Amino acid sequence: MSAHGKNEIRVTLHVWRQEGPEATGRFEDYRVSVSTDSSFLEMLDVLNEELMLDGREPVAFDHDCREGICGACSLVINGHAHGPDKETTTCQLHMRRFQDGQSIHIEPFRAGAFPVVKDLVVDRSAFDRIQSAGGYISANTGSAPDAHAVPIPKDAAEEAFDAAACIGCGACVAACPNAAAMLFVAAKISQLALLPQGGPERARRAQSMVQAMDSEGFGNCTNHYECEQACPKAISVGHIARMNREYLRSTASST
Repeated sequence: MSAHGKNEIRVTLHVWRQEGPEATGRFEDYRVSVSTDSSFLEMLDVLNEELMLDGREPVAFDHDCREGICGACSLVINGHAHGPDKETTTCQLHMRRFQDGQSIHIEPFRAGAFPVVKDLVVDRSAFDRIQSAGGYISANTGSAPDAHAVPIPKDAAEEAFDAAACIGCGACVAACPNAAAMLFVAAKISQLALLPQGGPERARRAQSMVQAMDSEGFGNCTNHYECEQACPKAISVGHIARMNREYLRSTASST
């Protein structure tokens, strides 16, 4: 219990402020008192309410579902993508993880392919363009097929589901010293490569998505494994190996 009240702590925030993509950014310091039961994003809500009451510009940050599903809450907190807790998105992080009087540095994801829009908001539309390049399957429209119409081995189904858990948050890019997007792209390629439904576009998918990734300016993987550590869904780097195999397979089949 803190001296400020039951279950309340007072923290010092060092928040990255940047008026726009071309502006020069800087850290600004704020102090806020908040309940330890609050989520990290709720703490930022409290900060913004105080700023607006003082007639100052609120801090821009991304959020949507606040349930660890959408991947929008892309923040680097004290040097960690999504904060210090493993397998946790920023919106799932709670203030009880911090100590009374602690300093917290908050900044946007840092990557050339994720340009800052404003303050803590970055443009992650590069992921959308990579997904559009091949992250889909051919399917007839109409009623849904019977769940057991296409037999799939249990191991393959489970591994595909693990890859499909990727929420496209970009923490892998923020954590990688090369700003590589290979874990994200690998998850999207792998989930479909493991299933028969992904067969028709299999070769074209690997080539198109890897080429789109490269054209967006992401770095290359050099096996630091920081992406796996930062991923809130604990997606394995083993999927990168499958992506590389899929790409080599597609290259061989097209020659």
